Amino acid sequence: MKTISRRNFLDDSTKVVAVASTFPLYSFAENKKATAPIKMKLAMVGTGYRGTNTWGKSVIQAYKDQVEMVALCDINPKRMEAARSIMNINAKMYEAKDFDLMVQETKPDMVIVTTTDCFHEKYIIRALELGCNVLSEKPMAISAEQCQQIADAENRTGKKVFVGFNIRHANESIEMKKILSSGELGKIIAIEYQECLNTQHGADYYRRWHGKKKYSGSLLLHKACHQFDLINWLIDAEPVDVQAIGKLAYYGHNNSYRGRNCRTCAFTQKCKFYWDMAKDSIAMQMYGNCEDVDGYYRDGCVWDNEIDSYDTQSVQVNYDNGTQMSYTMNTFLPFEGQFICFSGEYGRLEVRLNAIQPWKVEGGIEFRLTKDTETSKYWILNASSGGHGGADERLKDMIFLPGTPDPLGSKAGSRAGIMSSLIGIAARKSIETGQKVKIADLVTFPSTWKG
Repeated sequence: MKTISRRNFLDDSTKVVAVASTFPLYSFAENKKATAPIKMKLAMVGTGYRGTNTWGKSVIQAYKDQVEMVALCDINPKRMEAARSIMNINAKMYEAKDFDLMVQETKPDMVIVTTTDCFHEKYIIRALELGCNVLSEKPMAISAEQCQQIADAENRTGKKVFVGFNIRHANESIEMKKILSSGELGKIIAIEYQECLNTQHGADYYRRWHGKKKYSGSLLLHKACHQFDLINWLIDAEPVDVQAIGKLAYYGHNNSYRGRNCRTCAFTQKCKFYWDMAKDSIAMQMYGNCEDVDGYYRDGCVWDNEIDSYDTQSVQVNYDNGTQMSYTMNTFLPFEGQFICFSGEYGRLEVRLNAIQPWKVEGGIEFRLTKDTETSKYWILNASSGGHGGADERLKDMIFLPGTPDPLGSKAGSRAGIMSSLIGIAARKSIETGQKVKIADLVTFPSTWKG
């Protein structure tokens, strides 16, 4: 596979000096004063919590002068009606089978795809073919065949796909990007990435469809593609081959009792994962009151025998610039956090995020830069206000405010979406076969595709 040149993120005049704690963070607040001459017409397919809140209600409120949500589409009309009510809009509603009709009648400029992961590719491609740009939630695809089809469709239609990788826009990610791009550490030789999910955040994936590979591709796709994309972007490189091990060692079949879902379970008194969804009004509005239509239970049992997404995994990635990465994720731990280390020619950068929402933890995000055996530079980075520490707002500015600066190349297109997905796809295949998987064996990109 031939690598296509990526953006040169920083020119010589903007490279960062050694005192990393003084690196300024970009603020795009002033751009929100600008107004677009014509509103961007949006349509959304998949009206679950992520779509309704992250890409629906918050976008409509913050960018009311720039965008208009003209249509919603879902397999569940009750959930779609609930979503429309939460968004407080009068958008037209269409069943999933009428997706083409929705696009033809409402003529959106962009289709937002927030369906179950396994259906992303279907709606991305059809939206491109009908003349729309697309914003896709991650992962963009869960199989190599889907990646191939999306690349071919984008190349064929000339329309564009963007991916909602908000982590790129977090304060700690911006800080890491500037340090690595400055050359302070020289060539990055090795990366260690540890992801720890606790039994609140981690377990919640197994209550939902995410715990079943046929829907999510496994958490190596749904969850880890965020982290894979972050590393790809930080070191400005693409994966060459992947080897992995993984298993389902805690959830699913690893228990002596189980039920269909928490609200009907006979073991609520002894199961530490019991969740009374009836106390969550939004969850009931969007899911509990709608489950009679499609049979989807938002409070599904974490011990369901059909769960097959790994809860412990380790992935090794070789990159085209010579960097090696080791990534681990465990989803059943008593604490939550991330630990990311970059070992370079001239030193080592360590970053510790101590909680699922580090911006709420006293002390913030820890950075340590070491260049010799005697001294280290140590500093605390605080997050901005807003969703995911301000990352959500920065990402949305780039999508919905024309002319928003992107000095670090943070806006993610289809190639970024495909490359992050391919690492997860290759890792899953490696676990299943026990073999190292070459990325070039999974897809053949069109020679004219820019991604």
